[in-house]
Amino acid sequence: MNLLVKIVLLINFLAFNTFLYVQANSLEYDGWLNIALYHALDYDEPTKFTLRGNVTITNRNTGLASVAQEPLSLQDRNKLKRLAQENRLYRLQAHVTDSDGVTTFLTSSKACALAKSQLTDVLWVSLDHTGTVTGVTQSVSNGNTNNCLDLTTSDVDVLDEFNTDVYVKHTESAPIPDTASFIQKMEREREARERGETKDNRSFFAKYWMYLVPVVILLLISATNPEAGQQR
Repeated sequence: MNLLVKIVLLINFLAFNTFLYVQANSLEYDGWLNIALYHALDYDEPTKFTLRGNVTITNRNTGLASVAQEPLSLQDRNKLKRLAQENRLYRLQAHVTDSDGVTTFLTSSKACALAKSQLTDVLWVSLDHTGTVTGVTQSVSNGNTNNCLDLTTSDVDVLDEFNTDVYVKHTESAPIPDTASFIQKMEREREARERGETKDNRSFFAKYWMYLVPVVILLLISATNPEAGQQR
């Protein structure tokens, strides 16, 4: 069997198995997933994370999600205020639970920016082509974060509930080259050359330029140095 034909058959086989794999994994692509959110508010215990709330994505394809978060206690508000005044990061853990188990992601933002935005943030949930979560990222409006030292009691009082929007980002598949058609085209051209059906329609110069160029160069050298010819 011709080598090119074997390559075409191999590519078709791999493409068919890839299609089956994507089909099998896409059965759960529209399934639910739960994201438990934990944040670190304690300045003196930076490794201590406490529950902030839960995000449930009921359909990964459409990105439909619901958010349930508890109001912050006065103690937690003061902790966030201290983080903002010390220009520290607000760190957030996202524990993603789906049919495959639990995966943890860590993201962060400026505590000052979060306080200035009155706890308004956005969670970006990134999915690969199979619907598996590859990342959870928090974003907060930058705003003016240069004067968090002047946060007042009234500023802290409004930091009671998070206002969170959830967006699902899908990985875009790159275009797949049509390798099979290219190989078939090469095969047809090779067969045509073997039968003598392919004609070379190039101009005379395009065919023989590599022979003509040295001759032209020698003629130019001789024309610019006539004395050399006389000495002979």
